[in-house]
Amino acid sequence: MAASVIGQSLRRVDGEEKVTGRAKFAGDVELRGTLYARVLLSPHAHARIRRIAKEATRAVPGVVAVLTADDLPFGDPAPSSRERCLLARGEVRYAGEPVAVVVAEMEAAAHDGLERLAASTEYDLLPALADPAAAASPDAPLVQPELSGKSSEALLHAALKTEDEGAQAPSNVASRVRFSRGDIQRGFAAAAAVVSRRFRTSIVHQAYIEPHATVAEYDPYGRRLTVWTATQGLFYARETIAAVLGLPESSVRVMPMTVGGGFGAKIVLLEPLAGALAMTLGRPVQLALTRMDEFRTGTPAPQSILDVKLGARRDGTLTALQARLLFDAGAFPGAPVSIAALLLGGAYRVDHLDVQGQEVLTHKAPVGAYRAPGAPQATFAIESLVDDLARALGHDPVEFRLRNVSQAGDPMPTGEPWPRIGLREALEALREDPLVRSRRHAAAHEGVGIAVGGWLGGLEPASACVRMSSDGSVQVLVGSVDISGTSTALSQIAAQAMGMPVDQVRVVGGDTDAAPAAGMAGGSKIIYTVGAAVQAAADDARRQLARLAASRLEAAEADVEIVDGKAQVRGAPSRAIEVAALAKMTSGFGAAHPPVFGVASQAITHRAPAFGAHAARVRVDPESGRVQVLEYAVAQDVGRAINPAAVRAQIHGGVAQGIGWALFEGMEYDGAGTLSTASFLDYAVPRAMDVPSMRDTLVEVPSERGPYGAKGVGEPPVVPVAAAIGNAIAAATGARVDRLPMTPEAVVAALAGSARA
Repeated sequence: MAASVIGQSLRRVDGEEKVTGRAKFAGDVELRGTLYARVLLSPHAHARIRRIAKEATRAVPGVVAVLTADDLPFGDPAPSSRERCLLARGEVRYAGEPVAVVVAEMEAAAHDGLERLAASTEYDLLPALADPAAAASPDAPLVQPELSGKSSEALLHAALKTEDEGAQAPSNVASRVRFSRGDIQRGFAAAAAVVSRRFRTSIVHQAYIEPHATVAEYDPYGRRLTVWTATQGLFYARETIAAVLGLPESSVRVMPMTVGGGFGAKIVLLEPLAGALAMTLGRPVQLALTRMDEFRTGTPAPQSILDVKLGARRDGTLTALQARLLFDAGAFPGAPVSIAALLLGGAYRVDHLDVQGQEVLTHKAPVGAYRAPGAPQATFAIESLVDDLARALGHDPVEFRLRNVSQAGDPMPTGEPWPRIGLREALEALREDPLVRSRRHAAAHEGVGIAVGGWLGGLEPASACVRMSSDGSVQVLVGSVDISGTSTALSQIAAQAMGMPVDQVRVVGGDTDAAPAAGMAGGSKIIYTVGAAVQAAADDARRQLARLAASRLEAAEADVEIVDGKAQVRGAPSRAIEVAALAKMTSGFGAAHPPVFGVASQAITHRAPAFGAHAARVRVDPESGRVQVLEYAVAQDVGRAINPAAVRAQIHGGVAQGIGWALFEGMEYDGAGTLSTASFLDYAVPRAMDVPSMRDTLVEVPSERGPYGAKGVGEPPVVPVAAAIGNAIAAATGARVDRLPMTPEAVVAALAGSARA
């Protein structure tokens, strides 16, 4: 019996081309006759467009065209989402909204033209709503009076729908969600201790390395639009481009390029606009953003305000949880309020629960998905209060959590039972880590904090094909985009299912014309969904090989097994034939057997939630408020680690991003809705020295439907980080910081408030 390739740490199949610079990005696409486009972004949060000096800009040498919304006969005059809004029509509703496009023969000419256009464009300023609480007021002026429909980009990560509470009067509240059970007042009356607090989190940018870039070319004779872009979901991009431009999906071809970092933000942004420009001008167009453009017009994670109240009996049993969540969606709907509400109320068993949330439109850039959208904010709030409640009752924070964490069969906030989850197992594994075991002996100004959190797991149908070449090698055809090493794991799944050496298996990703259907690379679902389709397709191909081998070996098909690239009779391994020899029977002139071609389509409809438990040790300077993360430990339920090295890389990367959430990152707007942190000079991200040494424990609680028990691992590691660091700060200082990021100023303010109390 050959050793299993599942559970082996293999190098990423795309690693060499990336570290050597051979990977090809959208900005590297060179087509004959390409024009270069730059976008004029509004400097104001809310204004009427009085004048756009197109003629003066066209006079700049090299400028080919200056286009506004009136020049592009595409799209909905009242678009319902950011990706469906090509250019502003008459009025801008956020600073950074695209207003016009300068197109030129050279990049430098496009830049010069943009400078002239920006200097000569005139606006009439209008009042701007930048505060989400003020915007939620019933008498607040409407940000989008004509808006209908909802954006679901962030929700695509978890396949959740936002619920409405019946008919509502027109307001900036775009959607509402409510989960409730029991009698909340009776629950709090039964509590021996109750804690409550308001938490605030900032707008956070995904801070990917590669700015958005798209190249589009239109063939007027074949009536075909081809788009080269860094997208996490090529089929969703095709669907959106076709809908906005009024084309059949069959007339749009999306060529997925290497994604230089996405984290949920590389879904659809510039693609419809680039396509519209190519169709209008009759030449290929490259449309790219600068770094400052990225901050101004990208789709970051939303700001939130979370009022949470939690009660428990003296023995530590939770009795009641009440929460009111407010998410700032920016100028278009799409904030992940339902995900946040579900996860805030779902990690613990509580008989009496009332969680209500709403997303509110403001005059700020529309938000989008960012790794586990809604989960870091919700987890920061609930895990901070769980720690405060444990302390108020005199309970150990780990044991307090173990007493209350949800398990399989416990009700989710929706009323549905949790499937099998590894939350308890992860917490039990973390309890044994040296960092947690030694937490009571922390040095002065140091503290250890604990937090748990996770992700529901995404769902989307997927197909896969497995074909065998005449030399016995295997190609796996998928329609997913590899942004996290998934191609390496998919090759392991196919190799294991077929009984082939993994070095003879290659995963091939195609464009929308050639690839089998697959969902977006987001929501921690590619291995769970596409991987299941790959396993089934590989099983199909293996059966075809076994049937061929049975005829050659004069054995029953059921007695044939494939091991290390050989088909052999079970129990008699000397009776064997190389798979390559079988493959040759299916190719060439006069071949009597059909090619080996495995096909499978899957529509997994049951989630595989993944949870983790984290511990952080920090040192706090009481004078400056500076927080240093000294040590970190993670126990993560991964279902089954297909490639442990890749899983650990996801965990370490998630923790690094979580440290950004916790201590550094926040996009700041002034009262007029203008962004003041529009570059890396102003927007802080963690540096290498800010990320501590880290231990990880892979907890394997196999999923029932994932390939070989695997679950998604991309989202969960970022979720509990800010909460763990916040709890460590509280352990070190006795002060609770209730806002993200926990900057030195916020820590000093919390210390001063604690001293006054």
